[in-house]
Amino acid sequence: MDVLFNSIDVRDLLPSHDLDESSPLSAPDLRLLTDRLQVRSLHIQSKVRQYILSHHHDFSTLFAQCSDAVSRSEHLSGQVSELLGLISDRPIDVEIKGVIEEIGRKRREAREIKELLELVRAISELSERLRFVREEVRAGRVVEAASALRRLKEVLRIQDNVAAAEEGEPVIQEVLVRFMESAVRFEQQSNLVRVKYRASVKEIDGLELHTVLEAMEVVGILDYGLAKVADLFIKHVITPAVNHVPHISFVEELNQDSKSTTEVVLKMVLSSDLKGDDVGGETIFSSIVQIVKFIYHTLCFKSGPWMQCFGRLTWPRMSELIISNFLSKVVPDDASKLADFQKIIQLTSQFETDLKEMMFISATDNKDERLSNFTDNVEVHFASRKKVEILAKARNVLLRSDFSLPQDYTNKGTKLKNEEAIESSSSREVDLLFSSERCVVSGAASQLMELVHETLKDICLSSTRVALEFYHAARDALLLYEAVIPVKLERQLDGINQVAVLIHNDCLYLSREILGFAFEYRADFPSSIKELAVFIDLAPRFQLMAEEILQRQIKLVVYNLNEAIDGADGFQNTHQMKQYESAKFAIDQVIFILEKVHIIWEPLLLPLTYKRNMCTVVEAVFCRMAKDILLLDDLAAEETLQLQRLIHLMLESTSSLLKSLNATNQTGKLKERVAYSIDDSIPSLRKLRKLAGMILF
Repeated sequence: MDVLFNSIDVRDLLPSHDLDESSPLSAPDLRLLTDRLQVRSLHIQSKVRQYILSHHHDFSTLFAQCSDAVSRSEHLSGQVSELLGLISDRPIDVEIKGVIEEIGRKRREAREIKELLELVRAISELSERLRFVREEVRAGRVVEAASALRRLKEVLRIQDNVAAAEEGEPVIQEVLVRFMESAVRFEQQSNLVRVKYRASVKEIDGLELHTVLEAMEVVGILDYGLAKVADLFIKHVITPAVNHVPHISFVEELNQDSKSTTEVVLKMVLSSDLKGDDVGGETIFSSIVQIVKFIYHTLCFKSGPWMQCFGRLTWPRMSELIISNFLSKVVPDDASKLADFQKIIQLTSQFETDLKEMMFISATDNKDERLSNFTDNVEVHFASRKKVEILAKARNVLLRSDFSLPQDYTNKGTKLKNEEAIESSSSREVDLLFSSERCVVSGAASQLMELVHETLKDICLSSTRVALEFYHAARDALLLYEAVIPVKLERQLDGINQVAVLIHNDCLYLSREILGFAFEYRADFPSSIKELAVFIDLAPRFQLMAEEILQRQIKLVVYNLNEAIDGADGFQNTHQMKQYESAKFAIDQVIFILEKVHIIWEPLLLPLTYKRNMCTVVEAVFCRMAKDILLLDDLAAEETLQLQRLIHLMLESTSSLLKSLNATNQTGKLKERVAYSIDDSIPSLRKLRKLAGMILF
């Protein structure tokens, strides 16, 4: 059969194999090709026939199997048709569903019957247990009865809460609560609390208090059983102790029989000594500790769980009473009282420690430290409020200060007259630390420094946290001057006036005062903030600010002087009347500016500072005048005479100023070791004098 699968190339059947594939076949070639294809077809048919004959058996088996499969398929189809006919005639699925539902109902009925039998059995057992509890209670064995009742509650899955107890208390709960009411009596008329260690109720005779508390703990109603007692303690014992201290005290009395103590009495006694209030808190805390000790020993028998339960019932209201009636009334409103409040903080902390030792409050839960949290917050809130008040006061001082000086405060006035003038203004004359000099400062600087000194004194009397807040308040108050004044007085700083000089003095004064803080207060600061409370870094800032303001004034003065001398037009052609008059007017303007600066600066600046900077200004104008004259050439004879007159005019007009500068250098305590002449401070003065003598030659 391979010949069937091999491809036949028709060109192989042609005699010539060199024909081009694209060339058409001729008629003879086509006839030859047809004949040969017929021969090949016959050959293939012969091969196929031979193959089939040789595999006749295999083909017969295959056809038989196919026939058998077809027969079985027809048989199966007939059976399915019959089954479908049966189902359509009788719906068996409905019958099956009914049987299954019946089986389910029977099983549920059987399970319900079984559960009912178990319930009947459980009810019978519970009835027996309840009967046992009643018998135990009647016999006075309340602890055993409570244990049995607790197991019964566990079986019944009853939760221990007050609501459940109130809705339907078991007999034992009613008995225990009534016994507590009988054992702890509050006699208001006699102002006493009576605790009986053994008491009776209707059902039981002579049951011990300790046994009742054990039974309540076993049953799980300790909170409920002590709730009324705790409420009465708050109402009749704690509240009077807090409100009437120090006019009330507590006394314990023991009543005994021949064998043991049967009763303990806590009596409140009003004191006849009405000296005053308990400001420090010692009496109120000691009284409450005495009451809690009475509860700890007498009522709770030193039991931690019982005491914790009683504390949970009373401490929230007790702490609120102490806060509202005592602590809130002694909150300091001034830093000088913080030292006294520190004692109250310590007493409060010790009071809570005593309560923790008696397990009245938790030793691990910070939420129970209600009083300490209040006192701590009071301290922090006080410090924050005071810081805000300090900064607000500093800001108001700076904004309201007018930096004014009286008009009669001049260099020509006597010392007494100037002091009287200062007193009538907001400015003050102050001593400079680390120096024997005095200077005039603005009211803003003096009041600000007074405020800072008060704050630093408060730091010395305060706790660490309050002191730290005050320290930041003092620093911020000083920095407010740096932030507010240059902005508020910006226009004045752009002119030549007393305000700029006052600000310079303010900064110098603040710088010196800041340097003195460490010597004056550091030793009295709380030890924990001595390393943190640093002011020394602020001193250079104010020193630099003072120098910058003064240099700004000098630049303004020099600029105005140069503008004035520009009117002389370089002192050219002064032999002409118009040019001479212009030059003379320019010199008059220079003299006016120098006199104005002299009047403003001399009364306010420190003597050496005044001399140094005034010499700088005079040197600038003399240097400019000498330079302009030296630049002149081809001078006429008349022109030289006029220049000489102008130079002498300048020197004569400034002579009084130069004498005052020379006197400043050599008067009083400011006398220098080497008395420099005014020529050394103003080098151009000598040059101008020589120029006046040489110009004629």
